[in-house]
Amino acid sequence: MEGPRIPRTFAVMSESVSGAFEAVIGLEVHVQMNTRSKAYSSDGYDYGASPNTQISPITLGHPGTLPKANAGVVRNAVRLGLACGCDIREFNAYARKNYFYPDLPKGYQITQDETPICSGGGIWISSETMAPKRIGLTRIHMEEDTGKSIHDLDPFHTLLDLNRAGVPLLEIVSEPDFRSGEEAYLYLQEIRKLVRYLDISDGNMEEGSLRCDVNISIRPVGREAFGTKIEVKNLNSFRNVQRAIDFEFDRQCAVLNAGGSLSQETRTFDAAKGRTTAMRSKEDANDYRYFIEPDLAPVRVTEALKAEIAEAMPPLPQALVKRYQEELGLSRYDAQLLTESKETALYYEALLNTGCPAKSGANWLMGPVQGWLNERAMDWTQWTLPARALAGLIALVEDRTVSFSAAAQQLFPLLVAQPDSDPRALAEAQGLIQESDESALLAHVDAALAAFPDKVAEYQAGKKGLMGLFMGEVMKRSRGAAEPQILMRRRRVFIKGGRSRKGVQWIGVVLYNKLVYNTIQITTPCFHCTPLCRM
Repeated sequence: MEGPRIPRTFAVMSESVSGAFEAVIGLEVHVQMNTRSKAYSSDGYDYGASPNTQISPITLGHPGTLPKANAGVVRNAVRLGLACGCDIREFNAYARKNYFYPDLPKGYQITQDETPICSGGGIWISSETMAPKRIGLTRIHMEEDTGKSIHDLDPFHTLLDLNRAGVPLLEIVSEPDFRSGEEAYLYLQEIRKLVRYLDISDGNMEEGSLRCDVNISIRPVGREAFGTKIEVKNLNSFRNVQRAIDFEFDRQCAVLNAGGSLSQETRTFDAAKGRTTAMRSKEDANDYRYFIEPDLAPVRVTEALKAEIAEAMPPLPQALVKRYQEELGLSRYDAQLLTESKETALYYEALLNTGCPAKSGANWLMGPVQGWLNERAMDWTQWTLPARALAGLIALVEDRTVSFSAAAQQLFPLLVAQPDSDPRALAEAQGLIQESDESALLAHVDAALAAFPDKVAEYQAGKKGLMGLFMGEVMKRSRGAAEPQILMRRRRVFIKGGRSRKGVQWIGVVLYNKLVYNTIQITTPCFHCTPLCRM
């Protein structure tokens, strides 16, 4: 069932200009697949390779050469279609899309026209400020990429790099369901997440692995008919897609409000200036003279193949988010962070399989682990600490053998450097095992107070904010063995006549009574919340 429609908002647009109109937006997303060879030849493709080193007579379109379909491309298309809830076509024909670009050596592109391999389906988007919304898909089809024209290396010539020619693509065409640049931004994030989970593509927009064209028109609010469609190209980041949509909406509103008219055209986006400029009039489908590709036989996708692919698919991010919320009790924010990348989700799953508490595991991954990666400009693909080792460390904190601060600041870096080590053995070697002996803890309290006699006097004179200083000093002297959570929160004291005590004397209470009464004797259990135990 489709989620509720979200009202469109424009942070940078004049309400007087844009208030009478709404945007109608569709996206065409090209996903470059990570197959070992190109779509219709055995040529390899590695990003950044020297120009024109990954080509062959087939790539160059030499007369007499014949293409051969890549089975991996078909399987990837089916995998993405199943993930998006599409209908998968059984018989799939290829087509030629004819146009002349210098970087298209054959003079045509092998694609699909009337028989796309996937049709229908949709992708859900949401954010902290936006309810879930379903973006419908028109189709997903297979095609090949063109080469690359380079205009800025030679003042007199355009240079060609044909390494990219023939690289397999999946084109994802949405329904015109977007109403804002923000929605387009969220949609692209979901697509990137999906293709990474499915191991179809790395989804790096900066390297051209994921490219997006925007079709945008405007219409008066409440009108059903679409306005004049304008395409925007040259969008090399998610943020620039959002910026281009917001600018173009504002521009089109201004044109119509000034009494002008819009014509169908293709525009490009200048990221430095934050504006679109005209490139050419928009081609119609007839301009491409589509016809059936005669050199490639149709491909059949059987029910058995679909079942095989479906069985091997990993858990998908939106399903994981739902499970983490409903079954593990995590917040939506936590669940989305944990599923942001496939590597993070898989590691969290491995952590759960060790018996690690769900919330504690999530806190460690989003806290110390993510912090460690950020400090070194690394991502989760470079994280190598086994889940069982981190689970062992978390267990030490959970049973209060080691304080969280000592575990995160001292033990964790050691464990990362020595991933085969036993966390408990490391903690013992470093003297990080939390002290449970009352006399040892009392000695730290006495030493902390003795180190600051002037501050003790100030506290006794009414400066209660100094309690934190004393607590910190106890922590310092105990090397983290006296956990702040224990010091501040666990205040119950058991008394058994006079100065004798049964159980542990909690440091926060001890500090209070030492400071106020110069004694550790407590005559009333502090869980009754008497003035004696209040800090």
